[in-house]
Amino acid sequence: MSTFRVGVIGAGSIAQSHLTAYQNNPDVELIAVADMNLERARAVADQYGAPRAYADPHELLADPEIDGVSICTWNNSHAAWAIAAIEAGKHVLVEKPIARTLAEAEQLQRIVEQHDTVVQVGFVRRHSPNCQVLKSFIDADELGEIYYAKASCLRRAGNPGGWFADKEISGGGPLLDIGIHVLDLCWYLMGSPKVVSVSGNTYDKLGSRGNITTMPRYKAADYDPDRNSVEDLANAVIRFENGASLLLDCSYSLHATKDSIDVSVYGEKGGAELEPSLRIATEMHDSVVNIEPQIGSGTFEFGTGFANEIQNFVDASLGKAESVAPAWHGVEIVRILEAIYESAASGREVSLV
Repeated sequence: MSTFRVGVIGAGSIAQSHLTAYQNNPDVELIAVADMNLERARAVADQYGAPRAYADPHELLADPEIDGVSICTWNNSHAAWAIAAIEAGKHVLVEKPIARTLAEAEQLQRIVEQHDTVVQVGFVRRHSPNCQVLKSFIDADELGEIYYAKASCLRRAGNPGGWFADKEISGGGPLLDIGIHVLDLCWYLMGSPKVVSVSGNTYDKLGSRGNITTMPRYKAADYDPDRNSVEDLANAVIRFENGASLLLDCSYSLHATKDSIDVSVYGEKGGAELEPSLRIATEMHDSVVNIEPQIGSGTFEFGTGFANEIQNFVDASLGKAESVAPAWHGVEIVRILEAIYESAASGREVSLV
C-alpha cells in the first residue's frame, strides 16, 4: 500500500487542521468526510477534494476504500467512534482526550490490544519541532534524569463556551481542553513515568466571563454565554514511581495580567523551557550556560504540528515508523486527569498504586 486512503469523522474546527494536513500530504488520498450535518459534510468534502460525504459515520467506516480515519468529534464520542473504527479494520487517529473518562479509555485500550491496527492519540504538540529537538537532547542524556517539571496554561478570558463548557459532553473544562496539552508534553519529555499519586484542586469562581467583550477569543459554534458547567481553574501536584514530580495549573478564566503558557523540565545535568520557545540550561567548564537551539520561529505552529502529526500517523499505518503517541499514552493521561478531579472533589490526595 503506497497511498494511505483517509476518512475524517467530524467536520468542525479541529477537523480543518487534520484535513489541511491530509490534503497537503503526498502519501494520502482523502476519500470522505462524515458529519451529523450532511450539508456541512458535503461542503467540507468539496473544499478539501474528498469525493464522498456521509451523515452517518458508520457508512464511512463501512467504505472499503478507506484505510484510516481521523476522529474529530466531541469528547463524549471519541472512545465510541475509535472502537467502531478499530472493529471496522481502520487505523485510527483520535483527537485528545482519547476518552472522556478512564472507564471509556480502558475499554478502548482493551479493544486496541485485540486488533492489529494503529491507534494514535492527537497529542499534536509532541510533533512540534521544538518538542522534537528537546526530546533528542533528553534521549541523548544531555539533561540527565528528569526529576521535576512544570506545566501551565492560563487564560484570562478564554472559555470557548458551547460544548466545551458542557461537562456532560466535554468531560471537563480547561483541564481536559488545554491543560492536557502541557501535562502531556511534560509527561512525554519525562519519559512517560508511572503515576503513583495526585493531589488536585478545581475552582468555578468566574464562569464563562461572557461579559468580557474587549478581548478576542475562540468561540464554539454553539457558544452560549449563559451556559457553563465546567471548572475555571485546575491545579495539581503529580508524583511518579521514579520519584519525579510535576506541577500543573490551567485556566479558562483567571484574573491574571496576561495569558501564559509554560512547559519546563529539570534534570540532574540540565533543564529546559519548551514554551514559548526552547531554551536549555546546563553547565559547561564550571559555568552556567543557556543554549537556544535555532528552530524556525521557535514557537508552536499549528500547521507544522499537524503536518508532522499526520505524517507520523500515515507512516505508522504504512509500517514505516512507530507512532509517537500510542493509545496507551492517551489512557495514562486520562488516568491522571480523572485523579485530579477525584482529588479535588474529595479534598484528599488520590493514590493510584
